[in-house]
Amino acid sequence: MRRRALFALPLLAAPALARAQPAPLAVVASFTILADMARQVGGDRVAVTFIVGPDMDSHIFQARPSHAEALRNAGLVLCNGIGFEPWLDRLLGAASPRGQVVTVTQGITPRTLAGGHEHGGRQPRAAGPRVPDPHAWQDLRLAATYLGNIEAGLIAADPAGAETYRARAADYRGRLAALDSWVRDQVGSVPEGRRKVITNHDAFGYFGDAYGVTFLAPQGLSTHGEPSAADIGGLIRQMRAERITAVFLENATNPAIIERLAREAGARVQGRLYADALSPEGGPAPSYEALFRHNLGLLVPAMRGNG
Repeated sequence: MRRRALFALPLLAAPALARAQPAPLAVVASFTILADMARQVGGDRVAVTFIVGPDMDSHIFQARPSHAEALRNAGLVLCNGIGFEPWLDRLLGAASPRGQVVTVTQGITPRTLAGGHEHGGRQPRAAGPRVPDPHAWQDLRLAATYLGNIEAGLIAADPAGAETYRARAADYRGRLAALDSWVRDQVGSVPEGRRKVITNHDAFGYFGDAYGVTFLAPQGLSTHGEPSAADIGGLIRQMRAERITAVFLENATNPAIIERLAREAGARVQGRLYADALSPEGGPAPSYEALFRHNLGLLVPAMRGNG
């Protein structure tokens, strides 16, 4: 009898050990790019969800009560800041999250645009105060700041996972540094005079500053902006005069303006870039790293004129 009881001990202990496994930390990211970064750093210790989903536009997003509920129950909330999520402050006020809210751009000095609009080397389209550009993830070097803030937030929310988070963040940081070098090599293969690109809105300013590409856009920082006839006409004349062939849609914006611009300039839309959101799983840009590889695969041949 005593022997049978001893044999039963491991069976009794198994459920107790299963119960002892900590539940994954609930992390809510404001949009898909931050969600992917959090998964890369957090691994199996985190359960990450996002508010603004794949191929969705954060500038014009409308939150629902279910989003407030997700924020309320999160152990950690990640947001971009710099005005990228204009709806988020109200949502956070309604939700009162139990976990820490981390602004991942903390420590980054944002680039600014005059009046919210700027056409590369041309004069600003609208006079007014300079406004900050929130699209800092488009410079892979600035991703180190994003990762540092995400890592610190995860460690504060889950100190027991600190070693895991530090190791995974270091590995991810190394991959992004290698990707940054690859992007520079790819852009460097294009003659400087050909490094001009047309996109929907001013989402690629950090990319342009970091890698030496001029991005021109009929809309400003927000996709709310409606370009004037003068803006469109001036951009068409510039495209013709400078023989700009790299014309692209963006995955989360209305294609009508760019399609009209290309048609009137006698150009052809070369594809779809991923700017403010990832693609769904199975799409061409389901991760932050895949976003850069996809975009460069389109940009480089288009800038050369053989897209």
